[in-house]
Amino acid sequence: MTSPTVAEALAAGLARHQVTAIFGQSLPSALFLATPRHAIRQVAYRTENAGGAMADGYARVSGRIGVVAAQNGPAATLLVPPLAEAMKASVPVLALVQEVPRANRDRNAFQEFDHEALFASCAKWVRRLDDPARVDDYLDMAIATACSGRPGPVVLLLPRDVLTVAVPPGTTARRARLGTFPQDPVRPAAESVARAAELLRTARRPVVVAGGGVHLSGASAALARLQERASLPVGTTTMGKGAVDEQHPLSLGIVSNYMGHGSMSRHVRPVVQEADVVLLVGTRTNENGTDAWRAFPAEATYIHIDVDAAEVGRNYEAVRLVGDARLTLEDLCAALEAGDLAARQTARDDVAERIAGARRAAEVDLAPLVTGESVPLRPERVVAELDAVVRDLDVVFAADASYSTIWMANQLRARHAGQRFLAPRGLAGLGWGVPLALGARVARPGAVVVALVGDGGFGHVWSELETAVREDLPIVVVLLNNGILGFQKHVELVQFGAHTSATDFVSVDHAAVARACGADGVRVDAVADLGPALAKAVGSGRPTLVEVLCDPDAYPPITAWDEVGKRAIRGTGGTA
Repeated sequence: MTSPTVAEALAAGLARHQVTAIFGQSLPSALFLATPRHAIRQVAYRTENAGGAMADGYARVSGRIGVVAAQNGPAATLLVPPLAEAMKASVPVLALVQEVPRANRDRNAFQEFDHEALFASCAKWVRRLDDPARVDDYLDMAIATACSGRPGPVVLLLPRDVLTVAVPPGTTARRARLGTFPQDPVRPAAESVARAAELLRTARRPVVVAGGGVHLSGASAALARLQERASLPVGTTTMGKGAVDEQHPLSLGIVSNYMGHGSMSRHVRPVVQEADVVLLVGTRTNENGTDAWRAFPAEATYIHIDVDAAEVGRNYEAVRLVGDARLTLEDLCAALEAGDLAARQTARDDVAERIAGARRAAEVDLAPLVTGESVPLRPERVVAELDAVVRDLDVVFAADASYSTIWMANQLRARHAGQRFLAPRGLAGLGWGVPLALGARVARPGAVVVALVGDGGFGHVWSELETAVREDLPIVVVLLNNGILGFQKHVELVQFGAHTSATDFVSVDHAAVARACGADGVRVDAVADLGPALAKAVGSGRPTLVEVLCDPDAYPPITAWDEVGKRAIRGTGGTA
């Protein structure tokens, strides 16, 4: 029997780890010529940075490692931004990067570069496969590293000549399947769980804040059980949005720097700030997620669940529950149920009524913005219409960084625990909304996938509309076109009273760009056309872009811009 080549063995190993799609162009060619025999789909992107974001979105939605491939040199350098995002956001991605042949190394070969140094800051693990006998060893090391502990990206460098060499006869084949995450989940010490349970049981005003680690761990059901059984109010970070049903009477919505005027969660801020015990679950307690570390009371007692010991207590000294979020929440819920929860149940109605009152107040605040007939349209009106169109569908949302994430987090409702709202909150780079959505669509072909983006971010990835058409990935792109780099222009106006010349764009017909790529494209500039256009796009089963001309003076509900938000709600304009 002829021994397989390294490329063939690598394809077989990826299939063993339940990899069914690789985001990549032609290189490594030897690998992509082998993968069809193992039912692995090649999803060909137009740019490597978008391809890396597709692998990220795929991993977040599927619960399996995302795989992206690229050639050496300039292509490899373009993987740095998406791998850096995955590193900060704790998403397992395997990058397979072709290297120059071994004999040409360190001779200034064509597109030769020090890839180990390149990826050192944005990957958990970087290795080069030089020994054909160790294909499975290195592949398993890579995937186990990516999917265990705090998940993250890894890079396996593949010299071009090694890929075509035969694996030596007698090489031991591996059988493990490691491509799902989390791998090797651990529990915290029982005594620490018992202490945390007692703090929550006896707290007068406890609050739970769930981050993206809840999704990564598959812990939404466990969190929902804890919320219900212990009568605990639960808010989420942006990365954690969808971890709980936001219609639940004890759900607070987004807890972050998006709690300013015009926010659905503005009026629940006192519930958070008056907490005496705060349970943090799978969150980095970063600047935006804590409103610059001002959202939570300094005098509260903190409990922190995270798989990464370095994150526990980073910004708030806490009872340390280092372990997998799902297993820890299950243990914590069991410990609470084993004791007396009468006090929590007694407090439930008052807390629920307080949250309901906060929601009613927010709806009154937002009413002029979500029902107004003004032209250009307010983003709040656009997102409210979108929420109504998809409310009964199986839908995954993705958003660009900057304003699009804020509109998504603030106004789209999570209607069941575990619903996914993808946002690049690791490094918050522009241009990730569309590729995240494409990756999600590969992972969930039966779902409606909607990308909410701005014209600034969309300009980074216009070309990937052709990818959506060619790869038959019918996502819906809702493009909020305000003609400016909104965040940049508005923050300059707020801080300096003036803005730089780089924040304004010439008029672009993005719907025409979509049609030129073979997608459907429609431009909306009137309220009456908005709902029908969104409904048609969602029901079409085709890649579709709905471009909505939006008010360039619409500021989102960032707490630092509260005075601007007040003026917008009062109908006196949003210009700083």
